[in-house]
Amino acid sequence: MKRLLKVLRYVVIGFVALFLALSAFFQYIHYPNVIAAVRLGLAPASKTPTLMPWHTVAPSTTPALWSTGSEAMPATVNYEGKQITFQDFLSKSYTDAFLVVRNGKITYEYYNKKAGITPTTQLPSYSMAKTLTSIVIGQLIHQGKIHESDTFVSFFPQWRTGGSFDKVTIQSLLDMEAGVGVKDNYPNGPAGWGVGIAQMYATTDMNWFISHNRKMLEAPDTKPEYRSVDSQMLGLIIQKVTGTTVSDYFSKSVWQLIGAKNAATWNVDHVGGHEKTFCCFNAAARDYALVGELFVNNGASGAHQVIDASWLKRLSTPAVKLDYGWGYGAQVWHPYPGINLMMGLHGQQVFADPATKTVIVKLSDFPNGDDPQSAIASVLYPIAEHPAKP
Repeated sequence: MKRLLKVLRYVVIGFVALFLALSAFFQYIHYPNVIAAVRLGLAPASKTPTLMPWHTVAPSTTPALWSTGSEAMPATVNYEGKQITFQDFLSKSYTDAFLVVRNGKITYEYYNKKAGITPTTQLPSYSMAKTLTSIVIGQLIHQGKIHESDTFVSFFPQWRTGGSFDKVTIQSLLDMEAGVGVKDNYPNGPAGWGVGIAQMYATTDMNWFISHNRKMLEAPDTKPEYRSVDSQMLGLIIQKVTGTTVSDYFSKSVWQLIGAKNAATWNVDHVGGHEKTFCCFNAAARDYALVGELFVNNGASGAHQVIDASWLKRLSTPAVKLDYGWGYGAQVWHPYPGINLMMGLHGQQVFADPATKTVIVKLSDFPNGDDPQSAIASVLYPIAEHPAKP
């Protein structure tokens, strides 16, 4: 018995020592406390919005009134090389919400009731937030407050390095050509907590993160590569130029103008700090659809011109090729000609087809980020292009 107690004592001491070491490490890299970080790392995608601090994005006082119709989805779809039923597609692709909007009318709507998902459930955007960030950047450019040729350090001279980091422009950031050395190799499990992209996602101090991650992997505008740090730097510019939080500015310049019915949230490093503009916007499915509607209605929502014509053209024009060989420009994906796609980790997509005035919203809960985005898009494209008869 004494020997067993001695072994147990050493085990307890070991766990305490490990906990203290992890706590010290997390404090050094400006992570949440160990327990909060573990909860965040293990949570399914749909449960992350309330696991980090946030700022509220106020909704419209005159929300959009949706009209609804009825449209049958195809009996079967080709998903990952197999012909399966549409309902199997929803299940196998971990769908939380699926909306089809034709000519401003909701013709199909699905929510995963087994998971407790409803039309008002806040679901995360992950990298779809990049497009939201770009919409605001375009507004500031239209107002003459910034220019694509402006360098990042012209807004933040305290972060000059004397090297190629100082040459990173807004255009470089928009088109994923900045070259800043924070790769998007999202890790799985505790082994990846120290990786740069994980630090940026979980950080409690974005200023500290940027100040410690200015090393360049290549000179700006020499190699396009998808890196979320580019989008985060755009968000910092927005906050600097507007003098307010990205959430407040986005609420007044976009969210309220499109008639969003529900408050959204935008996760931040700490309350009163910086929005994580490469991800972490959380909203109801119908309100995401209102953003998608801007892409099929010439940037307008009712009487409000939310995206001006020149910026809509910029958003709709591929500038580089990235993953899957898809076009990409100004934080918008172009998987097929004429298609604008907002896309985020764990299977989030807002698929906008101006030719048919169709918007499809798919919000998902893929585990570990193992989401086959190209396979999802290949299902959405024929649905968008070929409306079914009522």
